[in-house]
Amino acid sequence: MSARERAGRDLDVVGIGSMVVDRLHRSPRVLGADEKARLQPLPGGGHRASFVGGVVLNHLGWASLLGLRAGIFGKQADDAEGRFLRAAMERSGIEHHLVLDGSASSSAEIFVDDAGGRAIYMAPGATAETTAEHVRAHHAGFLRRARRVTTEVSQLPLEAVLEVLRIAREAGIPSVVDLDVPPSDAVPGLGSPEELDIVLRSADLVKPSKAAARELAPRAGTDAAAIARALRERYGNTVVITDGEAGCAVAAAGFEGRVRARAAKEVVDTTGAGDAFLGGLLAGLHHGLDLAAAARLGSACGAACIERLGAFPDDATRLRARVLELWDGPALPLAPLPAASDAGAAAREALGALDVALEELALLRGRLEPAAFERAAALIRSAAVNGGRVHVTGVGKPEHVAHYAASLLASTGTPAMFLHATEAAHGSSGQIVAGDVVVAISNSGETLELRQAVEVARARGARVVAVTGAPRSSLGREADVVLDAGVAREGGGLGLAPRASAAAELLVLAALSAALEKVCGLTRADYHARHPAGTLGEKSR
Repeated sequence: MSARERAGRDLDVVGIGSMVVDRLHRSPRVLGADEKARLQPLPGGGHRASFVGGVVLNHLGWASLLGLRAGIFGKQADDAEGRFLRAAMERSGIEHHLVLDGSASSSAEIFVDDAGGRAIYMAPGATAETTAEHVRAHHAGFLRRARRVTTEVSQLPLEAVLEVLRIAREAGIPSVVDLDVPPSDAVPGLGSPEELDIVLRSADLVKPSKAAARELAPRAGTDAAAIARALRERYGNTVVITDGEAGCAVAAAGFEGRVRARAAKEVVDTTGAGDAFLGGLLAGLHHGLDLAAAARLGSACGAACIERLGAFPDDATRLRARVLELWDGPALPLAPLPAASDAGAAAREALGALDVALEELALLRGRLEPAAFERAAALIRSAAVNGGRVHVTGVGKPEHVAHYAASLLASTGTPAMFLHATEAAHGSSGQIVAGDVVVAISNSGETLELRQAVEVARARGARVVAVTGAPRSSLGREADVVLDAGVAREGGGLGLAPRASAAAELLVLAALSAALEKVCGLTRADYHARHPAGTLGEKSR
C-alpha cells in the first residue's frame, strides 16, 4: 500500500449490515410454542422500549466508544426508525454513508427474561434489500477510506457480503465477518451454500457464535477451542468463537486457545453481548494488542454490555469508564469521545420525535374502538345525572395530563376535579363519594401509587375509567371501561421519556371530552358562561 493510500484511509473501521431498532420487552421467561405469559413493566413504566441495535451498528458503536473512527454504509429508509438510528450514529461520532431508498428500516422484537436470556424476532427491511450492485454503485469509495472493514451474516444478502469482501481484498483492507446466525438459517434466506462457503473463506477474521460454528464443524464436538481449530483448518483464516459465559475460543497463526469472559456485576440483558465483544476486539487490534489481549478487551465490553438494557453503547462516557474498569491490560491511547451533537442534530432529533408521535397516534386512531368512548361517556353522564362527580388522577407525567383533562372536562360541560393519586390513601380520597367516577391515567397500568388510589376509590363506591397503554394491565382489569392510549415508541434519542404516550393520553381524553360535550348538549352560550374571558370568551360571545 502506498503512503498516499494510507493517508487517504481516514476511517479506522467501516461496516455494512444490520442497523436495527430493537423493541424490547421483559418476560418472566422465554416462551415455547403455545405458551402465554404477562409482560413485565420496564424501568420508567410501559411494557416496550425502543433501543438502537443491529449486529454491525452495535459493534461499530463499541469500537467508537474505544476511540476508533468508525463509519457505516448501506441501505436504509427515510422513516422514523431510520431517523432514530441515524441520530444515534451522529451522537456516537459514527460517520454514515447511507442510501435512503429502502422499503423500511430494520427492526426487531426482543423478549428478555429474568435471567437475561432473550428471544429475537427480526424484520430486516432495507438491509435485506441490499444487492452487490448497490454496494458497487454507491459505497465502494467510502469502503476504500477504511483501514478495516466489517460485515455480517445475519440480515445482509450474501451477494452483498461477497462484493464488500471483494472490494476490500482488491484494496488490501483486512476484513471481518460476524456469522451471527447458524448456516441453516442463513441458507437459503440470504443466499446459497456455495456463497456462504466463499464468504467464510474470503474474510481475514471470522467471528461465529458457538451455535453457528457447531453447524459448520459437527465432527469437532462441543468444545469451542476444538471447533475453532477445525474451522481454521477448513477456511485458513483467523477464527474467534464467542461462547457466552465461558468466554471465547481463538484459532490464529500466533495464538490458539481460550480467553475467559469477564464477570458482570449483574446480568440484565444479554442482547448484543457478542456485538460488544467484537467491537472491543476490533478496538484492541487497532490499538496494537495481540489477539489474546484484544479478545480480553472484547470480553470487558461484553460484560459492560450485559449489565444494562440494550445493546448499543448510547451512554458512552459511563460505559467507557466501565470497560476500562473491567480491562486488565495496558493503558489504551483512547481519543476523546465525540461531541454530543453537530450542526442540525438537535433539529433532526426534535422533528424525529414529532414524526414518531404522529405515526404512533395514527396507529392508535386505527385501532380505537368507538364503543369504548360510548361506554365511557354513558358511565360519566349517568353519574352526573345522579349527582356524581368526576375525578381525574395519574402519577408522574400522567399527573400533569390529569390536571389538563380535569380542566378541559369542566370547561366543556362535565364538572371534574383533580385527584392526587399519592395522597388518595392519606385522606384525599375523602373528595370521592359513592356514585362518582374516577378517570385513572397510566401508560403501564401497573404504577403502584395509582393502583392504590383506584383501590381506595373503589372502596368508596366510585366507578373507574382507565386511560392506559396496557389495556390488559392491573389497571385495565380493575376498570369499568378502558380507553386504549398505547404507543410502541416514545421518540427521542433514548426512546424512554413519555412523549408519544403522554400525547396519546392527552388526545384520548380530549376525544372523551368531545363525546361528553355532545352527550350533555353543551351550547355556545353554555361554553361562554364557563369561559367569558380572553380570546375564547370573545369567540364564544
